[in-house]
Amino acid sequence: MRRLVPGFAFLSLLVAATASAQTTPIAVSRCDPEAVTFSNIRLPQAVLANGKSLAAGTYQVRITTERPAPAAGQSASAECWVEFLKGGSVAGREMASVVSAEDIGAVAKGPEPKPNAARVDLLKGGEYLRVWMNSAGTHYIVNMPVAR
Repeated sequence: MRRLVPGFAFLSLLVAATASAQTTPIAVSRCDPEAVTFSNIRLPQAVLANGKSLAAGTYQVRITTERPAPAAGQSASAECWVEFLKGGSVAGREMASVVSAEDIGAVAKGPEPKPNAARVDLLKGGEYLRVWMNSAGTHYIVNMPVAR
């Protein structure tokens, strides 16, 4: 249980060791009503996405309009599902925290990705990989445990 810390608290406590990702935005939106897709997101090592293995490699990441039911006191737009695509097929899915440009400084440490770009960070201790995407000022942060 200690390893599973809620997204925002987790991000605010950890410092990133950066491994920048070269990206090309394909579409820009804000998790509704259209999906956003980033290409050339390179995962340097295998991770677990929604409990399933996702191999190291280069992916397109599609931020979907699909959202989970919000927890008590949580905004309906606080999270959405993202899909990791390889060769046009979904290779894995994971939940992303959605953070506004105004709030990102209080949530995540380290330099933020440029607008319509992304970065990949191995977080302190090497136990989690963070994919941080910036779509025109709206930030999507995905934390996945490194596969062992």
